[in-house]
Amino acid sequence: MKMNDYQTEKITGILSTIKEKSPFYGKKFEKIDLSKVRTQEDFEKLPFTDKEDLREAYPLGLKAVPEKDIVRIHSSSGTTGVPVIIPYTKRDVEDWGTMFERCYRMAGLNSEDVVHVTPGYGLWTAGIGFQYGAEKLGAMVIPMGPGNTDKQIMMMTDLHSTALCATSSYALLLSEEIKKRGIRDKISLRKGIIGSERWGDKMRERIANDLGVELYDIYGLTEIYGPGIGISCSYENGIHMWDDYLYFEIIDPKTGKVLPDGQIGELVITTLLKEGAPLIRYRTHDLTRIITGDCPCGSRYPRIDIITGRTDDMVKVKGTNIFPAQFDSVLSAMKDVESEYQIMIDHLEGKDIVTVFFETKLPEDKRTTLEKEAAKRLKDAVGITVVPKAVGIGDLPRSEKKTNRIFDNRY
Repeated sequence: MKMNDYQTEKITGILSTIKEKSPFYGKKFEKIDLSKVRTQEDFEKLPFTDKEDLREAYPLGLKAVPEKDIVRIHSSSGTTGVPVIIPYTKRDVEDWGTMFERCYRMAGLNSEDVVHVTPGYGLWTAGIGFQYGAEKLGAMVIPMGPGNTDKQIMMMTDLHSTALCATSSYALLLSEEIKKRGIRDKISLRKGIIGSERWGDKMRERIANDLGVELYDIYGLTEIYGPGIGISCSYENGIHMWDDYLYFEIIDPKTGKVLPDGQIGELVITTLLKEGAPLIRYRTHDLTRIITGDCPCGSRYPRIDIITGRTDDMVKVKGTNIFPAQFDSVLSAMKDVESEYQIMIDHLEGKDIVTVFFETKLPEDKRTTLEKEAAKRLKDAVGITVVPKAVGIGDLPRSEKKTNRIFDNRY
């Protein structure tokens, strides 16, 4: 994607002061003359920023403003190591809210809506981001957070929630529960704003049909404000990204080379207006591509494709690199396979064994043929032999947050 004049101006402005403002980037760019970075080609020679860099800056090494100007911090979960702490200024919070409000408007929401927020609150960016954007929209907010499904449904019913904000996993859990109780006619939902994890077409169809809603993919990550930096429109052909706040590139994750528009690679983001913790060429590890051409919705904002997976989702089995997205793609194309699946990798008797559990409506005595078909299709697509196990609807665990699809038990 070509860097426009506005983005060039903002990036050169950031680079002119970043060494002085940010100890983190002062060290990172210590041997680079940033005054010579004037073009997109120059910019693409700068080193990337990665999550490990941010972890090393713990706790507030990323700040690029005096501490007195920081009004809030958010953090990654820290489940895989030292947490990443992102400081926000008052303007950062306002800018984030503006982007989030724009997301809601893209999804067709307005001040008359009742927005039911189920993502978590606290250090995580999700819950408070969904809430603040809706408040800027002027909508009524129900700040539920995750869990307590009985109370969720009671509030949703009694307060006539019109928009559900959730991970796809929790949206599925709620939709199944509402269907089981036979109370869809008491639910006023018309929109679903879904984010935080990759989800396939079958899960999308189940949630949309069971809740009777139009679904939108919202995108974001804690390091770059949080959710709300992009969203799909009603045409469901990609995620519109707010390029007045962000500059994004798609790179080859192995070589780091910028790829032509349309090719799948890793998304890299540079913030254009962030004050508390500006990020330059940040590797998200999300796999997508830039979609060229105009969107039928008429929005001028550029699009990336729905996230297909992550570079760090990869697991090596029998010398083959496998991704959960590959399994999702195969299983989604099979008629009698439902949306939920789980991959178990074990090392037994000197061999790696991959077991793929997937849900189906078929009775137990009719699942053998389906299992054989799944084994063949997965061998052709992924390149390894798997042990397929068809199970009933609801047999696999549901999550109030994100669903883990792959479990590597070899280590």
